[in-house]
Amino acid sequence: MEALFRPWPWYVSGPLIALVMVLLLMMGKNFGMSSNLRTLCAICGAGNAADFFKFDWRAQRWNLIVVLGMVIGGFLATNFLSEDAAVNIGPKTVETLKELGFQGAGTEYLPAEIYSTENLSDPKTLSILVIGGSLVGFGTRYAGGCTSGHAISGLSDLQWPSLVAVIGFFVGGLLMIHLLFPLIF
Repeated sequence: MEALFRPWPWYVSGPLIALVMVLLLMMGKNFGMSSNLRTLCAICGAGNAADFFKFDWRAQRWNLIVVLGMVIGGFLATNFLSEDAAVNIGPKTVETLKELGFQGAGTEYLPAEIYSTENLSDPKTLSILVIGGSLVGFGTRYAGGCTSGHAISGLSDLQWPSLVAVIGFFVGGLLMIHLLFPLIF
């Protein structure tokens, strides 16, 4: 029973992701969280504000099953398949994050210094969240999809633009964490 409480190794989770991708490709579907969110926004009437959301969302209803599955899976994993909320990161990284002011580094997934409701009244934190969210939204739209869509679905479908996008995501992430992150905090 204790094995259930540990993260699944790559050789179990990887083939399961591959199986899902094969099934989606056989059904002519593409996976990506941004398309799931686009469908949800279209259902809620976002097409009245932007043409991007004007499409036949009924044909994309299956996307909502993916979102529901992720919510249910996240709930089950957090509440029934996890013993500890600690994040297994290297001691040097924990030390660096603590020097930057993240006291819960290595013990929590979402740093309270950014994501706690009390910090939403802090202009710096609010600015970071709004600017970061806007950049993620812009980048997702500009790249024609999100990291999960390009890295999992696009690469599975051998799409050259997805390979370029994934390389860009990694380079951008490395630049952010090594150059910009220390300047912001």
